[in-house]
Amino acid sequence: MTFTFGIYPGGLLGDDTGTVAPVSPDDPDRITAALRDLQGGAPTLLVRAYRSYPEEPATPPTPAGPERYAVEGRRLDLVLQFREPTGRLDGWLDFVRRTVRTEGHRIGVLQICEEPNADSPVLDGSVPNVRQALVQGVVAAKEEALACGLDLAVGFNAVLTFDPADTFWPDLGALADERFHRALDYVGLDFFPDVFRPVPAERLAEVVAAVLAGFRKESVAAAGIGPAVPIRICEHGWPTGPDRSEGRQAEVVEEVVRTVAGLAAELNVTGYGHFGLRDADSAGPGLFHHFGLLRDDYTPKPAFGVYRRLIAELTAV
Repeated sequence: MTFTFGIYPGGLLGDDTGTVAPVSPDDPDRITAALRDLQGGAPTLLVRAYRSYPEEPATPPTPAGPERYAVEGRRLDLVLQFREPTGRLDGWLDFVRRTVRTEGHRIGVLQICEEPNADSPVLDGSVPNVRQALVQGVVAAKEEALACGLDLAVGFNAVLTFDPADTFWPDLGALADERFHRALDYVGLDFFPDVFRPVPAERLAEVVAAVLAGFRKESVAAAGIGPAVPIRICEHGWPTGPDRSEGRQAEVVEEVVRTVAGLAAELNVTGYGHFGLRDADSAGPGLFHHFGLLRDDYTPKPAFGVYRRLIAELTAV
């Protein structure tokens, strides 16, 4: 089976309260060079980008001009965020269809909504009607792609659920009709083990394997989504910083990627995306400033070389 890799190349990111701006603007030439280096001889590398609806100056796309990176075999892993405060869907569905028509030729993976089960002010789970936006958005995107003769994977992502009373997955299953199940090409998972909840180093691989198995066999299954639908790791990372060494980041990247790839056949996992390429601020005080494989001046941390080697080794497993 084919296993594909990706990365988010922008400096802007969200934390639990808002956005974290990079200490210096993105440098497209340096980003391109880093993406080319990571891709190596792999036939493709997915470049993650985010765009919000409604399209407003307050929520600019990130990274800016992502189409410049979708060259040399690379394709976009494009996230369309549903941020309509009223929850109305008419303009949203037009936005989804228009995006497919105009940009589908450079899109490899199209994600509908961003973490719709996370009730955070910066994520789609806090927006009214998000489940309907997800279901109808997936159907609209796939129908438009088929009508245009485009080969792109349409899906959605989610975060881990630790609340036993959470009803996201069964609620989604109740909304999901036959058209949705026909249209759905993958389900994505964003997870950051040993970042927000500590995990002993010797248990990391065990925890990652348990998380993936639970996501497949419990969460996704509760929505009536069967094992034939692939899952993807959309976002995973481990920040450096005080008491978080660059050497340990490299070890985490290696262990997590190898664990995920090792479960590819058993759990039908078809890809892994790293978050992200560059630190927002290598001297910043918080976890969210330090997720990069590169420092904020584009010099590599050890994990950059590790990820490059893993891409070369594991693109096809």
